[in-house]
Amino acid sequence: MAAQPTYLRNEALRTVKSGYAGNKLFGSQFANGEELYTPEFSNVFRWKFLTENPQKEEKKADTWAPGVVDCTEFLKGREDGLVWLGHATFVLRTEGTTLLFDPLLFDSAFLKRRHHLPCQPEALTNIDLLLLSHGHRDHLDEASIKLVARQNPGLRVLTSLRMAPLLRSMASGLQVQEAGWWQQYDLGPATPGLEIYYLPAAHWHRRGLTDLNKVLWGSFLIRTQGKLLYFGGDSAYAGHFEDIERQFGPLDICLLGIGAYKPAFMMQLSHTNPHEAAKAANVLRAGHLVPMHYGTFDLSDEPASEPIRTLQDVAQGGMLRPDLHVPKVGEVLRWTEWE
Repeated sequence: MAAQPTYLRNEALRTVKSGYAGNKLFGSQFANGEELYTPEFSNVFRWKFLTENPQKEEKKADTWAPGVVDCTEFLKGREDGLVWLGHATFVLRTEGTTLLFDPLLFDSAFLKRRHHLPCQPEALTNIDLLLLSHGHRDHLDEASIKLVARQNPGLRVLTSLRMAPLLRSMASGLQVQEAGWWQQYDLGPATPGLEIYYLPAAHWHRRGLTDLNKVLWGSFLIRTQGKLLYFGGDSAYAGHFEDIERQFGPLDICLLGIGAYKPAFMMQLSHTNPHEAAKAANVLRAGHLVPMHYGTFDLSDEPASEPIRTLQDVAQGGMLRPDLHVPKVGEVLRWTEWE
């Protein structure tokens, strides 16, 4: 008999969505919204052993990678800006506060960068807030967490429910604040003019054999300088985009994933493809879209340049509401100047 669902949130934090009881749990597993989602191993087996990529030769010939410019001087300074470090890693600076999102700074046995990091990892100092959307290894990297924690002793981590034990196994002294969906973090008096919310995503969690969906996943909304900036984390296309727009109204800047979408039977419940990302940005009534989660790692079957080419085609065809920004890795985006 299936376990009766329970609900969990951080009772010390404000819940901004009226009537929201918390994140649904079936036993020890978080639900993907209202329903429990369990990735099927059979799909992995089908992908790896039973299906041949119809774009195999095209992918092999596609050696495109994003351009890279050095951002070390920006990291040393204090001016406002937004910098993509590749994949889903960003640095955002606003009003003297520096935020780092989902840092993945090193290669591993399974993840090899297709382009250089735009700075030395040691340049990531003076980080005030570390925002971790979920626990997958291409977003939560142990070596990166250890380095960032060591170089930023006053760092505060904003993340999801039941993430703290995992993080403290990597860096025991971390200050971690967990939130459920639709909750506002308590930033205290040190960051006036900055509000950060943890919001839904359609995804899942697993790092080992026994932790399936035991740590929550989600996205972030930052309100600062009269603007709303949304970091989508990893997410399939689902109804939460409409929910977020209803709760907060039009968003100014959206950082949304566009890669790792083929084959669809494997990826469609985890990531948005370029058309879905454009639809999400339109639903969110975004003013500006900065794509991410493409070009840095080989995670799926589509050729490297296909995600950004497709999104640019969508924009040129008049089917994308926001202004599209396609920065080089390391390029400083002066987001405070965007209308």
